[in-house]
Amino acid sequence: MNIQKIIDRRRLDEKVVQMPWFVQQFIDYKLPDLSPSTLLEYVRDYEQFFGWLRAEGLSAAATNGQITLLDLETLHMESIVGYRLHLTTRTESTNSKITVSRKMSSLRSLFHYLGQIAEDENFYPLLKRNIMAKVEIKRIHKPKDTAAKLKGKILEEDELTEFIAYIAEGYGHDVADNKQALYAYGLNKERDACIASLILNSGLRVSEVVNLNVDDLDLTNKLIYVYRKGNNDESFKTPVYFREQSKDDLAGYMMLRQTRYQTPKREKALFVAIPNGNKEGKRMTKRAIQAMIIKYAKRFGKPYLTVHKLRHSFATDYYLQNDIYKTKEQLGHASTETTEVYAHLTDKTMSEAIERRASS
Repeated sequence: MNIQKIIDRRRLDEKVVQMPWFVQQFIDYKLPDLSPSTLLEYVRDYEQFFGWLRAEGLSAAATNGQITLLDLETLHMESIVGYRLHLTTRTESTNSKITVSRKMSSLRSLFHYLGQIAEDENFYPLLKRNIMAKVEIKRIHKPKDTAAKLKGKILEEDELTEFIAYIAEGYGHDVADNKQALYAYGLNKERDACIASLILNSGLRVSEVVNLNVDDLDLTNKLIYVYRKGNNDESFKTPVYFREQSKDDLAGYMMLRQTRYQTPKREKALFVAIPNGNKEGKRMTKRAIQAMIIKYAKRFGKPYLTVHKLRHSFATDYYLQNDIYKTKEQLGHASTETTEVYAHLTDKTMSEAIERRASS
């Protein structure tokens, strides 16, 4: 059972009922082909767009759910340009080019469905005029570009083990004067170091870490069974190997998982936490793991480091010792095109290593 998929499906069901009927119809149409996580992002993109339409007076709707097809049909290109400017220049936060491209693609998918696929009772398209068909969305997410943006923002060489060691010991020295932070750290340092160690020694995605159960762990053979996406978005369990360091970290964490977190036997999750107001350990959430890594990364001197960049860090290190096909398999990529990011990253890493040897 994919826990993260269940959580995202529940959130999707909660949000989609607040959308216009034609968006609900679109989501139902896409459900067999796309994951709840992807569709949840779609709905969030539509929330933002509809909210902007209402704020700009481009719709008289009082809520997002009251947005009409006519509101979408009568949009001018000037309005779409204005929305793109809003996404890139709004004061509270700005979006990267990749994020803007993704949000516009979400809109184009909806408009295409309404104009080319969905029909009314007379077999006419639901949307008579599709403004988004005029919008060109350039492919930005190229492996070389991604590699350039990652450079300097991931862990390299000895930093992988140094970061794990920092979580296990070093952070405590930095917060020694903060009793509350020190108490929380003392409670969770073995677990936190274990999570970082597992990702940095296997390349697991954060969603895969969240979904792990105790029964998925095979310490003897240094492998862990994870849910991964196959064809037609069907999830399946597959074994993923991890390095020796993680074996020791996992063994140490498992010795205290039940007693430290008062974890009941019915809780199958591998990584647990005691939420505020609770007395028993429960499965850690994706947000909790993401926030945890960011907390340590800032103190470690790597403010750009995130949980996903730990995966990138492992992949770059792994690719230096293996070919692109083994790296693709280890990471669970659908194609080698995605894995090419690490070829671009390691080109520079290897050239720097040669320069260091030449100067030594």
